[in-house]
Amino acid sequence: MLDINYIELFKNIPPEWAVLVMSMLPVAELRLAIPIGLTVYKLSIITTFIYAVIGNMIPVIFILYFIDPVSKFLMKHSRLFDKFFTWLFERTKIKFEKKSVKYGGIVALILFVAIPLPVTGAWTGSLAAWLFQIPKKYAIPAIISGVLIAGIIVTLLTTGLLGTISLTQ
Repeated sequence: MLDINYIELFKNIPPEWAVLVMSMLPVAELRLAIPIGLTVYKLSIITTFIYAVIGNMIPVIFILYFIDPVSKFLMKHSRLFDKFFTWLFERTKIKFEKKSVKYGGIVALILFVAIPLPVTGAWTGSLAAWLFQIPKKYAIPAIISGVLIAGIIVTLLTTGLLGTISLTQ
């Protein structure tokens, strides 16, 4: 993901913390942290899953509570940030809006976060919840649900692939 050697980057910290921090990163999130936790660090499924889910949820709280004042401040004081946030918000709105109309706001948010593909996940889901003014009391449980579903999918895919690989050798 983006030509970053995550294993080398986190080699000097305990594996559990590496999984937690990796899952906090945008783009990587738990889609990368779970496979690395299971295959490289050889952590148990439960340990990997718990650290990845917790790590993936930490940015959600900060995004939902601080994106509005921070983005307004930066957009007001910097043309670069104004262009960046305008682009980011428009892109997120377009990606989420189709699902929102089709499934309803909360269900769409859960599905949007649950699909473990690029440009979906907790980070983008949090931005979508903020852009569509979904109240935090609904957004947080929806995003947690989506993260749990994504974690289960990624874990099943990772362990299923490992089972297939070990059978063929």
